[in-house]
Amino acid sequence: MKPIGQMPKTIKKKIRYVLADIDDTLTLKGRLPAVVFGAMERIQKAGICMIPITGRPAGWCDHIARMWPVDGIVGENGAFYFYYDNRQRKMRRRYFRSEGQRSTDREKLGTLKLEILKKIPGCRVSADQAYRETDLAIDYCEDVAALSTEDVDRIVTLFEEAGARAKISSIHVNGWFGEYDKLTMTRMLFAEVFKDELEAVKTNVIFIGDSPNDVPMFRFFPHSVGVANILQFKEKIKHKPTYVTRQEGGHGFAEMVDSILAK
Repeated sequence: MKPIGQMPKTIKKKIRYVLADIDDTLTLKGRLPAVVFGAMERIQKAGICMIPITGRPAGWCDHIARMWPVDGIVGENGAFYFYYDNRQRKMRRRYFRSEGQRSTDREKLGTLKLEILKKIPGCRVSADQAYRETDLAIDYCEDVAALSTEDVDRIVTLFEEAGARAKISSIHVNGWFGEYDKLTMTRMLFAEVFKDELEAVKTNVIFIGDSPNDVPMFRFFPHSVGVANILQFKEKIKHKPTYVTRQEGGHGFAEMVDSILAK
């Protein structure tokens, strides 16, 4: 991973989209620094699309799509994208799985939740679970005492044994049914909203993240960035980002924006 300052100017000039994870990428210690909101506004004013790509729930994503300086959002690890049309003042919601499939998935996840809570002492259902539509988020360090690496891996195994997919974020283990991830839904967002094929424009994109569930994005985008706190996961990440910031979390994101917008 090279310092973000070593990104060539020729690459910076071609950037048309900034994709960013939220937790511990835009936030820092659970909060959104003011400098991050300002950096997102600067991205948009420069004519660059700003798109969060997150594991956070639908309820949060509805608010973010409406209220933040963003051009769309992918949520619940790729279960959907929300796009707010400012001209028509309407929200557009696009899900990967049908309403019927999502209903069945919620029933199966409800059963799986009880099993995980019973077998892994100390974990808890995420505080934001009430606002989720498609997945189950198990808190292993956000509002509970941090679990061991072994326990976190056991949670992943329990999801997978039930036929679900599972990803470890910096705070949760998220599990869901369906063959999708952040990259899958990002492709759909680009094709349906921006009318761009992601493969054709990926060199015009920067993705910035912080944890193992960002690996599909790190692998796909040649100009990927990790905020400094990604170093704690370096042994778990097979496909590392190309660049890394000096600062952690939201301050690392702002550092990256300063770098790509520097004249």
